[in-house]
Amino acid sequence: MISIFLYGNKVCAEDGNLEGKIYDKGSNTGLPGANIVIEGVNDGTFSDGSGYFSLENLESGKVVLKISVMGYETIRKEVQIEPGKTCSIEIPLIESIRVLDGVVVNRVSLVAGTSGVKDIVGSAHYLSPLELNKFNNTDINRVLRNVPGIIIQEEDGFGLRPNIGMRGTGVERSSKITLMEDGILVAPAPYAAPAAYYFPTTGRMSGIEIRKGSSQIKYGPYTTGGAINFNSTPIPNEFNANINMFGGSHGFYNVFANAGASFKNVGFMVESFLANSDGFKDLDNGGNTGFNTQDYLAKFRVNSNPDARVYQSLSFKVGLSKENSNETYLGLIAEDFDQTPYRRYAGSQYDEMINEQNQWHIRYTVQPAKFMDITTTVYRSNFERNWYKLDKVKASDSTGDVSITGILNNPNIYSQEMDVIKGGNSVVDDALSVKSNNRSYYLEGVESIIGLTFPGARADNEIELGIRLHRDQMDRYQWVDKYRMQEGTMMLTDPGIPGTESNYILDAKAIASFIQYTLEINRFKIVPGIRYENIRYQKEDFSKNDPDRSGDDVSYSEHQVDIFIPGIGVDYTITDNMSTFLGIHKGFAPPGLKEGTEPEISVNYEAGLRYSSPLLSLQSVFYYNDYQNLLGSDLASSGGTGSTDQFNGGESIIYGIEYEMVYNPLGKSRTPYALPITFNYTYTNATFQNDFESEFDPWGSVQSGDEIPYIPKHQFAFNISFEHRKFNINYSSKFVSEMRTIAGQGTVSDPEMIPSYYVGDISANVTLNKFLTLQGSVFNIFNNVYAVSRRPAGLRPGMPLSFRAGLKVHIH
Repeated sequence: MISIFLYGNKVCAEDGNLEGKIYDKGSNTGLPGANIVIEGVNDGTFSDGSGYFSLENLESGKVVLKISVMGYETIRKEVQIEPGKTCSIEIPLIESIRVLDGVVVNRVSLVAGTSGVKDIVGSAHYLSPLELNKFNNTDINRVLRNVPGIIIQEEDGFGLRPNIGMRGTGVERSSKITLMEDGILVAPAPYAAPAAYYFPTTGRMSGIEIRKGSSQIKYGPYTTGGAINFNSTPIPNEFNANINMFGGSHGFYNVFANAGASFKNVGFMVESFLANSDGFKDLDNGGNTGFNTQDYLAKFRVNSNPDARVYQSLSFKVGLSKENSNETYLGLIAEDFDQTPYRRYAGSQYDEMINEQNQWHIRYTVQPAKFMDITTTVYRSNFERNWYKLDKVKASDSTGDVSITGILNNPNIYSQEMDVIKGGNSVVDDALSVKSNNRSYYLEGVESIIGLTFPGARADNEIELGIRLHRDQMDRYQWVDKYRMQEGTMMLTDPGIPGTESNYILDAKAIASFIQYTLEINRFKIVPGIRYENIRYQKEDFSKNDPDRSGDDVSYSEHQVDIFIPGIGVDYTITDNMSTFLGIHKGFAPPGLKEGTEPEISVNYEAGLRYSSPLLSLQSVFYYNDYQNLLGSDLASSGGTGSTDQFNGGESIIYGIEYEMVYNPLGKSRTPYALPITFNYTYTNATFQNDFESEFDPWGSVQSGDEIPYIPKHQFAFNISFEHRKFNINYSSKFVSEMRTIAGQGTVSDPEMIPSYYVGDISANVTLNKFLTLQGSVFNIFNNVYAVSRRPAGLRPGMPLSFRAGLKVHIH
């Protein structure tokens, strides 16, 4: 969009004195830290913690105020300064996410900004640029701690491969939620192999949107827990450039830079994100345990004149991401974790993940009439990865290979194998099997959404219709290298032949569509909708005996799923500040290709209360998910074989409470300070409702009433900020109660438990001038040692005490 000019010839002054308030147009709340500049004059100021500002000693005559704040459209307002008069003006700003090519972004956005959350019929959350900027976190696990209802199992301490669940869904590789970037599916193969070994780079995002309950059925294919959409940096409405440079402990550095501009009919944005760390774990005999990531993105847009009879725009986005990380699935036995929690065994010295992802999409938007808009997107992404990591160990020819999961779970039984893992000399030359988990993925498709809006005298009506034609694929072409251990060093003895391990292609084609109707009448908002998914799976297995893929021993299998997913939500406005909502919808997750596996089906209910005022905002939700069939995933990351097959878990019930409160005791005071306090709490009860023998070890032999593992009953997060126009100080913390690692009931024994933990972080930002800001952060300020997981193989620690500091440069 081009710059927005607001001309009103507001007459005001007292020998050039001017005061006012900058506020969010949607929520009417003041905006702290807004940059107010008089164009053509080296004079300006920032709004205080409540959005107020003042300028003194202005010359009489016309001046143009330029107002900008992170996450909002930059505007200009012309003011006529006349002597002898005092004036107070109020200037509303519109969130950048709410305006895209002249169209409100309901078609590609989940919540349309902070002010859009209150319009959602159901549970919704938005993490704004202002919130993300307080810490500039690159770890999604720390970012999402502020959202109730989300369950996270950390893994590497940096958030490279998060495990995220919502409302009790499985957390394994975030495979049970719908992940998107800019409204487009972003998991490498969301239908064929949904385990998200690629995850959007959190540090380059301008906002994160979350929807749960019946309000998210149009964002399938996964409709039980919820959907997360990552908003990448938008094309600015005028020239804007930013450079963030940080360094810190464990050899960490991060450089994030972008620049862009809009003119009348074109706009562009380019950016790069680089991050590196040497790691916080200590490898036996030394070595790097960190990572290096690179991410590059560009956007370009052409559009008709904003006042054209038929508004149109065409935008193009292209991105490239690379990662090289020395990460492993090998954890520690309890005895070693207690003594040296950040140790890494010698057996993981060659473990390394290398991956590369490229993506592009073309989006066309047209408004053929005032009541109609159409958004069509063509998209494609490719992802290649090879995670080279220790898989099995053999102590002698007579014992055979044992998985690292089995060894770490039973170190006394497999004491000889454990000795080799720790660097002891091996008896046989092929003692360590290191697997090249080599896979390539792609997804492609076209999606079109039509919006029809019919405002009326007594009721407002909106209809959304969408259709998506999609295809994705996973190609596994793997092998195993053999090593011996000699004085703590692994020596290659038998290099494997590519294709002699997993050697198959799994393909999925999907047709998805939805229709959703919104009726607003008096105090009611009613949103019924229905989604349709038609999925066809095909597997082409070349077998381990045909690494050249000649087709001599190929086998084929197919499976098709066809399902309707209805839902309805109702919102009732009690007062201008308070509303309540109810929802019911069908939950669904695709079953994959394995014979006998049924789709995940549930009936999900939610009821909530929402309140908002300048002092206090809160949302409280009760949900109840009744599963006809719960699915589990056979992933190596969760201690399985790594086949990625889905398997039946039968009937289950998951219910819970989500509570969120934001309180600013200074919200109505004319003070230069703000003191926002945020608290959220999540209670989750997740149990199996039938007896069965599971194919998945963490479930094991299940009895009705057993608790589902890796789901904590209690979580809470507490945040507090002290904000001034020149600085802010922020504290963010998270508590997670103990959770069991194996399905069961009653008291949890130590070997089957992750103890509760509490982690707190602190940051400070100091604005030096309109161009420069200093930031410093300390993570895990209490230096708590805590375990985040026992899977796939042994205990894994969270990040220890660490710090980062740097400079943020903003040019506009």
